[in-house]
This record gives sequence, C-alpha cells and structure tokens, in this order.
Amino acid sequence: MPSALVEKDGTLSLGYSYDAPYGSVWVSSTILPFLQVTARYVSINGIPGFSNEAGQYGAEYGRYKDKVFSAKLRLWEENGWLPGVALGAADLQGTGIFKGKYVVATKTFGATKNIEISAGVGHQRPAGMFVGARWVPANAPNWAAVAEYDANDYPNDFRAADTFAGQRRKGPVVGLEYRWGWIGAQIARHRDHVSANAYVTIPLSEREFLPKLKEPVAFQQKDAPPRASLADWQRDGRAGAALVQALARQDFQHIRVELDNGVLKLTLTNNRISNLGRAIGRAGRTALAFAPAGTRSFEITYTKNEQPIATYQFLNLYTLSDYLAGLVERDAFLQTVIVRAATPADRIDNGEQAGILAGLHDDVPFGVDVGHDGNLVQVRSEDREANRFRIAPKLGLFFNDPSGALRYELGAAANYDRRLGTGLYLNGGVSANILETVSGVTQASNSLLPHVRTDIAEYKRGSRFKLNKLMLNQYAMPAENWYGRLSGGLYEEMYRGAGGQLLYVPKDSRWAADLSVDALQQRGFKGLFEARDYRTVTALGALHYRLPADITVTARAGRFLAKDTGVRLEFKRRFFSGMEIGAWYTKTNGKDTTSPGTPTNPYNDKGVFVSLALNTMLLTDTQASANIAISPWTRDVGQMVASPGDLYDMIEKPRRDLTLGDGLGNLGERPDEQNLAVTYPQARPLGNPWPAFRLRVAQAASSSPTLPEWVKGGGVAAGVVLGSALLDKPVDRFFKKHQDSAVARGLGNFGKVMPVALVGAAGAAMAFGDDRMQNIGLISLESVAGAIGVTQLGKYAVKRARPGEERGPWEKVGSGGGANSSFPSGHSAVAFAAVTPFAQEYDAPWLYGVAALSAAGRVSARQHWVSDTVAGSLVGYVIGSWLWQSQRENRSAFFSINPGPKEVSMSWRGSY
Repeated sequence: MPSALVEKDGTLSLGYSYDAPYGSVWVSSTILPFLQVTARYVSINGIPGFSNEAGQYGAEYGRYKDKVFSAKLRLWEENGWLPGVALGAADLQGTGIFKGKYVVATKTFGATKNIEISAGVGHQRPAGMFVGARWVPANAPNWAAVAEYDANDYPNDFRAADTFAGQRRKGPVVGLEYRWGWIGAQIARHRDHVSANAYVTIPLSEREFLPKLKEPVAFQQKDAPPRASLADWQRDGRAGAALVQALARQDFQHIRVELDNGVLKLTLTNNRISNLGRAIGRAGRTALAFAPAGTRSFEITYTKNEQPIATYQFLNLYTLSDYLAGLVERDAFLQTVIVRAATPADRIDNGEQAGILAGLHDDVPFGVDVGHDGNLVQVRSEDREANRFRIAPKLGLFFNDPSGALRYELGAAANYDRRLGTGLYLNGGVSANILETVSGVTQASNSLLPHVRTDIAEYKRGSRFKLNKLMLNQYAMPAENWYGRLSGGLYEEMYRGAGGQLLYVPKDSRWAADLSVDALQQRGFKGLFEARDYRTVTALGALHYRLPADITVTARAGRFLAKDTGVRLEFKRRFFSGMEIGAWYTKTNGKDTTSPGTPTNPYNDKGVFVSLALNTMLLTDTQASANIAISPWTRDVGQMVASPGDLYDMIEKPRRDLTLGDGLGNLGERPDEQNLAVTYPQARPLGNPWPAFRLRVAQAASSSPTLPEWVKGGGVAAGVVLGSALLDKPVDRFFKKHQDSAVARGLGNFGKVMPVALVGAAGAAMAFGDDRMQNIGLISLESVAGAIGVTQLGKYAVKRARPGEERGPWEKVGSGGGANSSFPSGHSAVAFAAVTPFAQEYDAPWLYGVAALSAAGRVSARQHWVSDTVAGSLVGYVIGSWLWQSQRENRSAFFSINPGPKEVSMSWRGSY
C-alpha cells in the first residue's frame, strides 16, 4: 500500500516484482522534489496475450501484457504534529485496467524517526480504507519490518476469473525489507501467497559514481618548450604548430590559433571532456606553456562543428597561472576573466592558419578500444579535424508485438565522418545485422495514415546490410545569436531528402527558438539508394524554455511525417550527474485508430526517455551517453524524421555550463575546489510555491466585494444571462441551417483554439515579459484557473444539454454527465479571464473583441447556447477584473516573479 513519502529528489529505481498473478518490470523516478512517477510493464499469468488458438496471429505471444503509468504528488511534507500528505493516481494513460486513485497521510515517530505509520483512502485500486506501518530497527538500519492492510479488490481486476486474482481477498500483509547501498529487496506474506520485489536505486543527483582513476592528466609545465619571442612566433609557424599538437594530444579538435597584437586567440572543441570550464582550463594551461613572451591575454572560444559557442577572455596571464597553480582564490581570479556567449567575430580565419598547420601531419592509426565511451569494444580512428571512423557492436530491442513479446537485432555498425570545409561535413553510417527477429513481424498494419513508421519490419526484412545514413551537413553562424544548418542525403534507414534548420538563442536567456523544414522521400526496403513513392515536407517550429531545477520544456508545432499537423510537448529534467529523464506527448489531426485508438478517441503519440551520462560510470571523462526511449514503434501519427544534427542539442550543454554559476566550472581542476558548490554548480532548485500562493490569496480576499456588492452584481449578471436566453433558439436555428458553411466552420475552429492560444500568450508574457507584463501574465493565469473552477461547478450544478444533442435549451445533458454540461461555457470563461487583466492594465479594449469572437465561435459550432457563452464571459470578466484590481493596484502587498538569465527569483513587498 502507498505512503505519503517520495524518494529523494533525483532518485531512479529499476526493479522486478511478482505478486500473483502479476509480474512487473518497473522503473520509478522522483523527477521533481515533490513528484514521483512510476512506469510498469505488467504481465498477467493466466490470460493469453492475443489468442490461445494455435495458428492464429498472436498465438505465440505469451501472457497478456499492459503498460501502466502512475504518479504520486506530495502536497506537503511532515512538519511537527502535521503528517505528510500525498495524492496518487495509477494507469493515467492507456487501457486503464489498473486505474486507481488515492490520498494518503504518513507520520513518523520515535527518537530516530524509525517508525512510520500511513493511512489513506482509495478508489478502484486500492478500494476503500488502507493502513500500513514500517519499523526500522535502530541497531539494524538496513532492515525494516512492514505490516499493512491490503485494500485492493482483486476479484474486480481485469478478467480476474481467469487468473489467481479471482481467488485473492483484501486482508493483512506482513513483510520484510533489506537495503544495501543501491540494492534492495522485499518479501511479503499475504493471506494465501508470497510476493517479492527486487530493485536497484541510482542517485541521479550525485555528480559521479566512480572516481576518474584513468583520466589523462592535464598538460604539465615541465614538458613546456623554450619560450619563443613574439617576432619568432610570427616568423616561424613551428611554435604555433607545437601548441596545436599539444592540444590535439589532449583530445582537442578543430584547433585554430591566431596571435593579434599580443592577444593569443584559440578556437577549438573537445568531444570527450564533459565540463566546458574544465576543457577551457586545460586549453588555457597548455597555451600558457607555449605562448610567446610578451603575450598579454588569451581569448579561447569553444566551438561545435566549428561554430562559436562560448568565449573566455583571460586578461591577466599571471593571475591565470597562479589560479591554476592554486595560489589565487577564485573570487580574485574572476576579476580578470570575461565569460560570454561567442559571436561570429570570434572565429579565426582559416587562411591565417596555413603557416601553422603546414608542418602538421596526422598519422592516426586504427586502434581497438575496450570500454571506451561505454562501448564494450570498438575499432576507432580519429584525428584533430574530427575525421573519424568507428566500428562497434549494436543491439536493438523491440517489445510488445502480437507475434512475440520481444524482438531484437544484433549486429555491427560503422560510422564515418569527414570534414570537407569550414563547417561542412560528410556523415555516413552502415550496419550489418548478424541476428535479428524483427522481420518476423508479419501482421500487416491497419493504420489509415501513410505508413511512415509502421512498415519497419519490411525494412528489417529487406537486407542484412544497410546504408543507414549518408549526409552532407553545412553548419553556419550567420549572425550573433543565430545558428543554421543545411542538409541533404540519406537521413536515416527510412528517409532521404534535403532540408535545414535555423536556431535563435538570445544572449543570456533561458529560451531559444528554431525552425526545421525537410523535404523527404521514403527510402526502399533494401537500404541502399532505391526509393518508394511517398513524399512529404515536414515543417516544425520549436520553442525551448529552461525552468528552475534544470527542467527544459520544448513545444513543437507544425507538420509531421504523415502530413498530420499538430503540436508536440516535451519535458525533461537534467540531474546533477548529467543524466536526463523526460517524456513527450503529441496531439495532431491524424486519426490513428490502431488499438488502443478508436475512431472517436484516436491514439496520440507519447513516450518516455532516459539519457544516461556515461561519464558517471566510467573511469575517464566522456560526453557519450546511452539513450533509452519507451514508446510504440509501429505508429504513424505524430512522427518526426531523425535530425541530421539538431542545433539546439548542439549548443544546449555548453550554453548551460556557460550560464550556470560563474561559468568557470571545474576550470582549475584544483583539489581544494573539487567539493565546492561553485566548481560544479547545480541549477537553482524549485522553490516552495505555497507562501507566494497564500500571499496572492490574501491579496484577493482583502479586496473582494462586500455582500451588498455581490448581491447587486449577481442580480445584474442574472438579468443579463436571462435576457440573452431569449436568443438561444433563434440563433441556434440560424447556425444549424448554416453549419456546413465555411464561415461557420472557421468561426467554430476559432472559438475552439483561441482560448488555448490566449492562455499560452499569458504564459509567454509571464516567462518573457518585463516586470509589469510578468505580473499581469501571472494574474491572467490565476484568473483562468479561477474561471475553470467556477464553470466546472456550474456545469455539475446545472447539467444543461448542448445544442448539438437536439434536446432543447432547457433539458438535462444526455451522455457525459455534468462534465459535458453546456452551462456555463468554459471556453468563453477562459478567453475573457485571460484577456481581462491585459485589457485593463494596457487599456486595450480590443482584446474583449477577440474573446467575444471566440465565444461566438462556440455558438457557431453548436457547442453552446448564447446564454451559456454570456454566462461564461461574465465569469471570466468578473474574476479577471477582481484579481487585476487586487493584485495590480493594491500596493500594500505586491508579489512578483522575476526570471533572470541564470535564475528565477520571487519577491514580495508590503507596507503596514
């Protein structure tokens, strides 16, 4: 049974449990300090997956399996006599056969808080009251004894009569737990059987799990050559070439050197070192050893694909040397450093490198690496211009097809990357499957959309050898804050074409925006240069926004692979270890009716992913990661082509390091700074919103209307609504007669979409506006929340039928109950609530016209009567006006949110 406790922020747990008849592979993570989510892949003994008739499709699948996604939200932590309280819900998406919800309170007792008591009530799973107790012996902290009342009503489970669930009953359970480090196990005795659970817990908020015992040391000053003069450096390129060679031996690439009036400029990248500051520090340490006498300062620019990302200017080389040697404190060193976003002017002209690079000859042999970048074994060759060749084994896993619960492909993959010019690269990849079972999927797809992904088995069946990718990519930085990419060739196993991407990254900002457009043609099944008939153009605009606690939200909108249009929302959180956990959800106009989708409730693409930063698990530093995504692999709706080189992914990590803390990171690699927060700064944590929320509520309550004012205003509003009811029938008859006209359909679509757009605009104002606009945006969102609450109460109270039900304006709602009631209009209330604070603050009455047109659209679509929209509009207007008056003009207490380039701060001021 659940408790109100959530695991420590950043905890990831993976395990297997068996509680007859259910076996579950599960993963759980505390993605926010107060929110724990769990995904389970459950198999049910006793129920066939698809068919138990020999020869029928799906007969070999095995047990019935279901994906279950659950979440637990802690409302508040235990405090003094007050217990901690949490809300939970199970099976939030999908079949719903394990659906349930509960509220639970937990209190700890004892001098060491080693006794934990929980009590709660649930609906469906668990059903009714439940209680539990947990005791951890003070002298055996790894052990715990558990006793609880199991309130699950198992006979009501999915097809319980066919499984052991039909024999189970509610009742007491006792258990024993053991934890040792990251490993844990539980065993429990129920009334009539035994259950077990084993798991591994990974603390994602730890910086690294293994010490870097095999990390190459930084350049040693004892290896420095005799110092050249400025004149010798300019005359003879060998000194500069020696610097380039020394940097290349430390895994730096795309190294360019320029000496300009006593300023030594470097541009370079490092595809191994994960921390930007540490890479810059190693480059600066090496430059100190090779710089000619008389050099006044350094400018070191970090690049990706030869495009400038971040620039570090060291104005005093003596202070830099002393800091790297541990002789100067960080605060003093910071006075001599400028850390900034790079500009196109930070590039170094390749024409000036001829003298330096002329004497350099790369002799890069092939090598066999074991355990490098997380690969078990690989054959690799790579030079200082990032020309590389690599062969490594590959394994792909595919779950949950009727023809088999697990499909796999095992083979080898070879990748070749070649620099052809400044920012111009040839990227190729081939693969050869040794063993694979994906081609055994023989069921033809019944998707009514173009088969942009569902024919994957045909591609696996086509040939064991595949040319997966062959692309020309040109990267550029056309102007400050702008990055671009043009691409053409074979994008991936299934598509070829040409396209590009343009990214805008404002200086010192938490947001970025990009546009990707690709003209694509589906490739043939054999995986070489043949093609199929299907062609499309995808166009997706994206807005990326970085929140506190290193949370990034991305919203994409546009045209997807199957020519469906819609939006995709992505959420991810990066933890201190560098690991990321995220999810996405896509909503388009594509009608995917493949099970569990139906014509009335089509399937929407969604999934979760984990990115494992391998540097936490290896003895050397690396930027490599292992990416795992769990999502349907035979769906066509909401699909995107694999990007040849996403620009936001390219700049995200170094830009994050640049803006986090003082931007230096682990630049000095000094032993005395390894455990300091300033060396490895964490993102600003999420604050507690409750004090600010209480302040806002207090402000609104202090200026709420008096009882006579409520009575007077309510009477006027009632008269207006009743008067508008006279128009209900004639207006509905008019739109019923013209419901097929383009104007009526367009107005209906406007009324459906505009409230959502207005809420988005309010959110954007709060995120990107100045102080005044941020405050009005927040008031607008508060008004929307209040309007939704009031209209929902009205719907359940009135239960009025919608015009489209053809029951008349005074009849009760038919299907859907109160939630589908017509009165009052929620869309109209949201629209007026969203615009009212802005209309009154900025004296913009035209915004009411936009909201009124949105309300008219709901009448045009025959979703509401005229009086519904009038009532909803009044609700939104009244709440918006009230909150604007109380929180904008009441200066005795003023609360504001102030986003900055590196943090989000909240402030409140008051006078009494």
